[in-house]
Amino acid sequence: MDKVVLKAEKREVIGKQVKALRRSGKLPAVIYGRHTDPMNVSLDFHTASLVLGKLTSSSLVTIELDGTEYPSLVREKQRDYIKNRLLHVDFLAVSLNEAIRANVGVNFVGVSGAVKDFNAVLVTNLQSLEVECLPTDLPERIDVDISVLARPGDDIRVRDVHVSDNIRLLNDPDTMVAVATFAKVEEEAVAVPGAEGIAPTEGEPELAVERGKKEEGEE
Repeated sequence: MDKVVLKAEKREVIGKQVKALRRSGKLPAVIYGRHTDPMNVSLDFHTASLVLGKLTSSSLVTIELDGTEYPSLVREKQRDYIKNRLLHVDFLAVSLNEAIRANVGVNFVGVSGAVKDFNAVLVTNLQSLEVECLPTDLPERIDVDISVLARPGDDIRVRDVHVSDNIRLLNDPDTMVAVATFAKVEEEAVAVPGAEGIAPTEGEPELAVERGKKEEGEE
């Protein structure tokens, strides 16, 4: 993916005063990290909304501030769900030379023979996988091919997932990712060996927490 850059400006306004900042077309944000002291910044609301709307939680975005670039990941997005607009964004600044741990969303691809030919049901257990790698090697998503599920009872575990040699999966290798089962078994999916807390795939990984709360100090 091409390098994504968002230009930022330092901001002094905080708390209730950010309402006026938003009315002027700015999006309040903060940058922080292991080697970066927290910095309050503002972004162009329109540009930031378009860019952030196209990125996954594991996409690398560069924040340019006063001539300095901060490679970052989106840590948290606060959103007004009634007006469907961003209120505030937290960026986690990372070092391109240090490995990081992050949750990357799972993307199921292919066609399962068990589902197609035996009327089985695909039950997914993980929405994301925890990885360790350099920020530049962080994938936007991890594809999991379900075509290997040929018959009911076939499953995919973490050890079966293929990723780049530059990426290390941190989940327990025996953890269930997906299983092909009959509909009546789906109701008792929690009893499938290795499938703890099976649930349908939904939402974004942990690095993309979206909350409806307001910035601290606002009414």
